Amino acid sequence: MTEQTYNQNVETLKQWAHAYYVEDNPIATDEEYDKLYHEVLAYEQAHPDKVREDSPTQRVGGVVLEGFTKAKHIKRMWSMEDVFSTDEVAEWLARVEKNVGTCDYYCEPKFDGASMNLLYENGRLVRAITRGDGVVGEEVTENVKTIRSVPLRIAYEGLIEIRGEVVIRKDDFEKINEERIKEGETPFANPRNAAAGSLRQLDSSVTAKRRLVFYPWGVGENSLSYDRLSEKMAFVYDLGFLRPPYEKPCRTLDEIETFYRFLISKRDEIPMMMDGMVIKVDEIAKQEQLGYTVKFPKWMCAYKFPAVEKVTRLLDVTLQVGRTGVITPVAEIEPVNIEGAVVSRATLHNFDEIERMDIRIGDHIIIIRSGDVIPKITKVLKERRTGDEKPIKRPTSCPTCGSELLDEGALIKCQNLSCPDRVVGAIIHFAKKGCMDIEGLGSKIVEQLVSTGKIHDILDLYSLTYDDLADLEGFKEKKINNLLNAIAATKGAPLHRLINALGIEHIGEVASKALAQTFGLDIVDASFDEVVAIDGIGEEMANSLLEFMRVNREKVLKLFEIIQPTVERKKEAADNPFKGKTVVLTGTMSRPRGEIKAMLEMLGAKVSGSVSKKTNFVIYGEEAGSKLTKAESLGVTTLTEDEMGQMLAKEGMIL
Repeated sequence: MTEQTYNQNVETLKQWAHAYYVEDNPIATDEEYDKLYHEVLAYEQAHPDKVREDSPTQRVGGVVLEGFTKAKHIKRMWSMEDVFSTDEVAEWLARVEKNVGTCDYYCEPKFDGASMNLLYENGRLVRAITRGDGVVGEEVTENVKTIRSVPLRIAYEGLIEIRGEVVIRKDDFEKINEERIKEGETPFANPRNAAAGSLRQLDSSVTAKRRLVFYPWGVGENSLSYDRLSEKMAFVYDLGFLRPPYEKPCRTLDEIETFYRFLISKRDEIPMMMDGMVIKVDEIAKQEQLGYTVKFPKWMCAYKFPAVEKVTRLLDVTLQVGRTGVITPVAEIEPVNIEGAVVSRATLHNFDEIERMDIRIGDHIIIIRSGDVIPKITKVLKERRTGDEKPIKRPTSCPTCGSELLDEGALIKCQNLSCPDRVVGAIIHFAKKGCMDIEGLGSKIVEQLVSTGKIHDILDLYSLTYDDLADLEGFKEKKINNLLNAIAATKGAPLHRLINALGIEHIGEVASKALAQTFGLDIVDASFDEVVAIDGIGEEMANSLLEFMRVNREKVLKLFEIIQPTVERKKEAADNPFKGKTVVLTGTMSRPRGEIKAMLEMLGAKVSGSVSKKTNFVIYGEEAGSKLTKAESLGVTTLTEDEMGQMLAKEGMIL
């Protein structure tokens, strides 16, 4: 074979592969393709210096990496606002058209996979980056090169980022899971997880076997001169990328709703898993006028599909003990396939809910699952009962440690801090940022310390020695000293952080601060009336705190003795416009929002995360979104950051 013939054969193979993988219209038999493929491969093996980077032989992978490097997108990859009903779509359309007038919309399926950004330069694929946090993702170029529907070369000489979704067809997903089960591996939970997991293989030949598919849905950096997104996407499809099975221009709510219902009717027929429909303003000039919130573009949204329902049977109920000791009943059900995921468990929420629905073991039930949401039971088919069904009894003792359970009605809790099922979760929570911030004490280390018997509860952390850790796998001198120093550094920490670290049900960071400032170390003996007298703390929170202290009083006192937390009493704020007011912050400010929040709290304000009729002020910065809109609709006073500063300046205060 001459070099000229080799190049001709590569082009022929590319045409055949494109017809098969992209157009779904084979123009050659498998036998013809394989024969020519092996002729090309033989030439490349004999002439390694002549191998073309866009040759189909380069799709099989084989590059093995030590790990993935981080890479930055040229333009940010945004997430989308979700809407769930016709009314919410109508509200979204009204918001858009209030700002830019009547629009044309471009609608297409929303595939449930892993978002990917492909960077082409001078017609060549140079980098493939996962979405990550939208600014920085992981570079997975070698793996993406194995995806047959991703062109390695395109007829565009400029710099362009092509964004899309990497998915797995439902039938391929089932085959992958069958193979994993045969090999003793854990099956993937759903096609999206399978796609993401396949992209993160360090050996690209593994990715090549997974039959991944790439569907573009947008562009990032580009110099295309089209006026409409639909025109840009038509250009992208003409470069050799897959078109979605359906797409539609729409102008009205009725047209959007009709296409949405059409896609739902095709949900089972379309081979990829869809979880909704994307609605985008088509005119690019209007997109730019609308701009962005902090999280997502104002010119696009995801109209999510309703949850999928299936009928199955309740076989049994198992009890799970959570980090705070809450007992959660879990339904063990006859396995049922919902959109490619085999579901065998569903949440029962709590025992009050079980009694309300009158669910019994043996009942036929309807469960729903939407995306990654935990499957839940929505209905009991009582008319199918045979009389053999058994009531589900409320537990009275912890299934793990045997301690007597505290029954609050909706919540049933094990209060024993030393309960084995609570220990790992409780210590992980104790060590995390915002609590005791013990650097180096991550979940795997905690699990290792507990499983090897080095610690049995939170108190044991403070008696760990060098010798205790020296015989553990992975613990060298530096790691041991760093961990022991990090634990020692928690001594003298602010009391509110220690209270938050205890993981008391319903007691978070804000409540912990209020309790620490009010009671100090006397919190262990606080009375119900004293606790509920604190602004923002209700009866449920008070009962939870008192019950926790009753069961764990000695352990808490011992922690106080060891840690010697710093007690900070609340200082009465001077009179100012924000004292005693509820304030919400939104948008990008000149300083970090956390800094402004702390300043407002020092002024006696209560800083909330959501807007309601009880909100006194919404202070907003650039790209303020739905919170500002809601405040305006409720008639809440809104202030820019500068206006806030001016109000304080009038009182002789400086930000």
